Amino acid sequence: MSISVKNLSKHYDKQIAVDSISFDAKPGRILGFLGPNGAGKSTTMRMLTGYLEPTSGEAQISNKNILTQAIEAKKHIGYLPENTPLYADMYVKEFLNFVGQTYELKNLSVRIDEVIKMVGLIPQQHKKIGTLSKGYRQRVGLAQAIIHNPDVLILDEPTSGLDPNQLVDIRALIRELGKNKTVVISTHIMQEVEAICDDIIIINKGKIVANDSLEGIKKAYNENSLEDIFRKLTA
Repeated sequence: MSISVKNLSKHYDKQIAVDSISFDAKPGRILGFLGPNGAGKSTTMRMLTGYLEPTSGEAQISNKNILTQAIEAKKHIGYLPENTPLYADMYVKEFLNFVGQTYELKNLSVRIDEVIKMVGLIPQQHKKIGTLSKGYRQRVGLAQAIIHNPDVLILDEPTSGLDPNQLVDIRALIRELGKNKTVVISTHIMQEVEAICDDIIIINKGKIVANDSLEGIKKAYNENSLEDIFRKLTA
């Protein structure tokens, strides 16, 4: 398994944000990680990427423990946070060069050109990040997540701020990336989940309330609408 999570919890004093969850995510499949606001989605993703230390439990990325083998584990992760942290005064290619250097990538200029083409940033590649629209900044965030060709992609609201045309392009890119990577995507857009996800986890109040393939979860609840299932499990 590219991602293996066992009894992972995060407590803030008496508040339990994530409550002893366990799941696996497999290569070549896209996992939709769903839940209402405050359910524990972003907290879980931050623990998976090593940004947040769990209260208990463990997570492994490509068989590397994210706490005890942090540097090795993070080499396998591409992460797009919900609010993409970018250097607004940097130019797009300059920023991607900076990120690529941190990974000590060889043939970096070639890889930068490949990634810029993949995410549709060719017309913006010589612009300052601060001058870009939210949708194009989101593309820069996705570019930095994939520049080192990681095994695991963790994407928190990756299509936030995109217009309908950009949505189609980025969804197609995520589907393509998901063919040979493990992708975990968090989103509130149920149509997006149905369009690109193979497997579904629904979390509510820090606990996993559903974990199955998209087809399996629809069959289990005798529903064709994922949105209706989501509402039943999280209302």
